[in-house]
Amino acid sequence: MYLEHFGLKEYPFGITPDTSFFFSANGYQQALNTLLIAARTGEGFIKITGEVGTGKTLLCRIFMASIGREFEIAYIPNPSLEPPALLMALAEELGVDIDSNAGQHHLIKSINLALLNFASQGKRVLVCIDEAQAMPLETMEALRLLTNLETEKQKLLQVVIFGQPELDVKLNHESIRQLKQRITFDFKLGALTNDEMHYYLNHRLVVAGYQGGRLFSPKALKLMQKKTEGIPRLVNILAHKSLMSAYGKGVRVVEKDDVLAASEDTGSTRTDGWNGWYLLGIISLIIVFILVITRIV
Repeated sequence: MYLEHFGLKEYPFGITPDTSFFFSANGYQQALNTLLIAARTGEGFIKITGEVGTGKTLLCRIFMASIGREFEIAYIPNPSLEPPALLMALAEELGVDIDSNAGQHHLIKSINLALLNFASQGKRVLVCIDEAQAMPLETMEALRLLTNLETEKQKLLQVVIFGQPELDVKLNHESIRQLKQRITFDFKLGALTNDEMHYYLNHRLVVAGYQGGRLFSPKALKLMQKKTEGIPRLVNILAHKSLMSAYGKGVRVVEKDDVLAASEDTGSTRTDGWNGWYLLGIISLIIVFILVITRIV
């Protein structure tokens, strides 16, 4: 909608995790370094936690793309599964051909054989689990038992879990205390600092093809930091809507009013008592404009 107006090749502020837009802010680079180092030690569980929207899924994808070829990776994006279902998902990720009616004992035996086969090829198996806070306690325990599989020299399976802070609460449950003891590396993702947010916005714009001057005014940046508190997902949402607002007015610099309109149109950043009709009106005008142009053409 506004790509040509701002000289962009693609939308810079989408909320779908796209590794080409990864920004190595200090905390995120530390987290990635921790993951890479911990994976190569080959022991225990690795845990990454962070609030909603802090970029855990993007970090997970960057990590999987950065790890060496000596690793076989199994990715479980939805771990809200009972133990048999999780084992079946893991088997599928590892390329194990198993009957859909197989029992849990047969699943574990087949996965174990596959792990031994990977080990004989010099490959280490790494399981990355996103949204781990949704995993039932019984499934967590089944996963822990899988990590007992080992040769005389190394574990056959290593697990990295990504989750919201609720994961820490769940790990304090008495029934899975042994799993908590196996977490050898633990990192908490934080929000972007004020300076990092400025660089973050510029980085995404450049990746999207922007070659112009300052796009966000100082006052716009200040308000965006206040409204989003540096949470990357919220920054993306407000930046995208702010660009829509500026485009609707026919200007090429995002001002404070554009960010305010974007904020009040977003539930997570809205000020109580303001209904966001301003931005809604702008968007409606843009849609009408496009329809009129289309009919003329």
